[in-house]
Amino acid sequence: MKKNIPLIILFTVIAIILFLNPFYILTPVQQAVVIQLGKPVRVTTKPGLYLKIPLMQEVRYFDNRLLDYDSAATEVLTKDKKNLLIDNYAKWKIIDPLLFLQTVRTQAGAQSRLDDIIYSELRVEMGRHNLIDVVSKIRGNLMDIVTKRTNDRFKDYGISVADVRIKRADLPEQNAQSIYNRMKAERERIAKEYRSEGAEEATKIRAETDKEKAILLALAYKDEQKIRGEGDGAAVKIYAKAYKSDPEFYAFIRSLESYKKSFQDNTTILLPPEADFMKYLLPRKGSRR
Repeated sequence: MKKNIPLIILFTVIAIILFLNPFYILTPVQQAVVIQLGKPVRVTTKPGLYLKIPLMQEVRYFDNRLLDYDSAATEVLTKDKKNLLIDNYAKWKIIDPLLFLQTVRTQAGAQSRLDDIIYSELRVEMGRHNLIDVVSKIRGNLMDIVTKRTNDRFKDYGISVADVRIKRADLPEQNAQSIYNRMKAERERIAKEYRSEGAEEATKIRAETDKEKAILLALAYKDEQKIRGEGDGAAVKIYAKAYKSDPEFYAFIRSLESYKKSFQDNTTILLPPEADFMKYLLPRKGSRR
């Protein structure tokens, strides 16, 4: 029995140590603050096995990874007095667990402060810009400014805010339809202006084209008449020359041309025999038929 006493004592000591749990383990995704009698005494950030004083010290664990913050949609007022429904999110991290514990204590407390501060910065920055700029032009720059200011304010809480972004920006339901109607009316007004300007330009182009057409036709007619006159003059000279060379033969050729034009199929002509037109069709006196 006496031989077993040392083993009994050893097992008893081991049981007491295990029951009191004087060790704590820190994983790679954790950081911790050791609290003794309600006061923080040590901060542990590296993973490993650590010793604490049983019954006197307790350990508060905090995540050292990048955490998500996702807010409910809230309304903000833009510079041009338009309500905008903003749904935003943020990425944040605990960089000083001791300061974090002393200020917001838990992640739930941090989420509450994120709600207040991010909404405050969004409201201030949105109030400096018009709705159209917030929606389509400067959203990226605006969120960079909000991220910087939010991060500056959270340094006093042991928190680093990596990014603040807008997931969705919508018009409130009661305002959306009226704004859509105004946008539609504005687009229709612009379309009418474009159509009016296009019709005016088309009229100018048609008038200019008609003017150029009239000028070209007048010049062409002038050239035509000039060429026709020159041709008629040349023809008259040729006819005169031919007539002068042999008037009788010229008269005969002209008569043949007249006969060709006058005598078509089933043509009947009634003329007295002594008519000049019949001169070369009827035999002359004293000549054989």
